[in-house]
Amino acid sequence: MKKVAIVTVNYNTEKDTKNLLASLQRIEKNNFNLQIIVVDNGSEIKFQLDHQEEKENITILRNDENKGFAGGYNIGIREALAQKADYVLIINNDTKVYSDMLKNLLKALESNARIGVTVPKIYFAKGHEFYKDRYSEKELGKVIWYAGGYTDWKNIKSVHRGVDEVDRGQYDKTEPIDFATGCCMLFKSEVLEKIGLFDERYFLYYEDADLSQRIKKAGFSIYYVPRACLIHVNAASSGGPGNKLHDYFLTRNQLLFGFTYAPLRSKIALIRQSLRLLLNGRLMQKQAVKDFYLRKFGKGTYFEHKSSWKVAG
Repeated sequence: MKKVAIVTVNYNTEKDTKNLLASLQRIEKNNFNLQIIVVDNGSEIKFQLDHQEEKENITILRNDENKGFAGGYNIGIREALAQKADYVLIINNDTKVYSDMLKNLLKALESNARIGVTVPKIYFAKGHEFYKDRYSEKELGKVIWYAGGYTDWKNIKSVHRGVDEVDRGQYDKTEPIDFATGCCMLFKSEVLEKIGLFDERYFLYYEDADLSQRIKKAGFSIYYVPRACLIHVNAASSGGPGNKLHDYFLTRNQLLFGFTYAPLRSKIALIRQSLRLLLNGRLMQKQAVKDFYLRKFGKGTYFEHKSSWKVAG
């Protein structure tokens, strides 16, 4: 019987992680064994399960420090591969799965030897939509967060297809896509063994875009599977869009990703953009540009500056 390992990362969001684990226990398992790996990524209070929540198929790994999205998931993925998992599902801890999600992802993944990764249709959790006031009560919970994705090479951004649209069946075709979101990805283990894991230079943001490019360059396809569905509470651990963390990692990592993969014209545009940000950008955008050119990747200097804000505040 095949083995599926599910990897999630907890960082100071114990309630979200426990809600996810509860939903994972309801997954339909027809022909596979399930192992769950929780990576506690340097949380201020160590994540732990109480006696009623403990299960034989749950493993908790602990980091002494926050290693970011890339480093945290890599620890869990390595454990999954060490446990000889045939498939590895990575999933954000602020999500809840439909009971048949994994079954549908697996079915599509096994349908063709060249499919290396499958991803689900993802909805905003009800009441957590970006613009929830624009929807009727009946539409809440049916608003799309991700229905496949692609890379906008002109602007060096990963685009979620269908975001903010009410699901009316407009994205119900199983098909190859360009970009797999790190919110939820099901891999064949052989793919990870061939291409490697997340690039830890990114720390947070764009690591999924980088991995998507490497998957395709290795000759594998990424497939969107609309019959597999997931609910996502957006940005639960990073504090929401528009803050200093976003300014720093999105700015620096866009440069890293763009200079690695983008066409020449886009690279020239990135250089111009980086100069504008150095002159007129917000505090952490300026620092991000400096750190990119100084090759300060991983955590960079973000947390050094964060400490100074606390002192100043």
